[in-house]
Amino acid sequence: MRTVVDRLAGNGDHTISAEMRDVETVGRHLIEVRADTDEVTKVHLDIRFKRIRVLPPIGKKKRYPALDLTVIHAVEPNPPAGRKRIEWRLLTDLEVHSCEEAVEKIKWYAMRWKIEVFHKILKSGCRAEDARLRTADRLANLVAVFCIMSWRVLWLTMLARTAPETPPTAALTEQEIEILDQMVSNAGNRQATPGSLNFYLTKLARLGGYTSVSGL
Repeated sequence: MRTVVDRLAGNGDHTISAEMRDVETVGRHLIEVRADTDEVTKVHLDIRFKRIRVLPPIGKKKRYPALDLTVIHAVEPNPPAGRKRIEWRLLTDLEVHSCEEAVEKIKWYAMRWKIEVFHKILKSGCRAEDARLRTADRLANLVAVFCIMSWRVLWLTMLARTAPETPPTAALTEQEIEILDQMVSNAGNRQATPGSLNFYLTKLARLGGYTSVSGL
């Protein structure tokens, strides 16, 4: 999990950040950052980690015990002007013994954005919360179908962003492509290359009310 609050650590006379200041950098991790202009840049993060005794909030000491957790800091050493420094502070109960293991946990955490988008599709796109079924079994079956649909929409979107010029057959069947051609005109799709995956993804989105011509 990612932490924002600088919790007390050790015997309570210092914080997590104070204890991490003396921890040496064990390596670097390269990530890609997408700016508001859709430009992708590569950023190096300095990696540090340490097993620390983390204390509960002062008002909850009687309810919760102190925990021995691995603290992982991933920090951009030299952020460019005009952009906020990238800095992640992660807590995990898993042991970390190397930079590679720390990076593995960082990659796990980075998946949270895709997971959030998946749940957004599930809730807003499929409107799973609006289902009014009489039994739990029926609801479970419906959500299972919605999960498959949501995963495919997410996969299509991610694939079109990373490889927009890919042929549509990489993700759609010939029959699905033919149906989209019959149901959605080619007009209003000027930002995508005709015949590309991005072109057909925009067609698919237009079935759900997507009206922008600037692309997905």
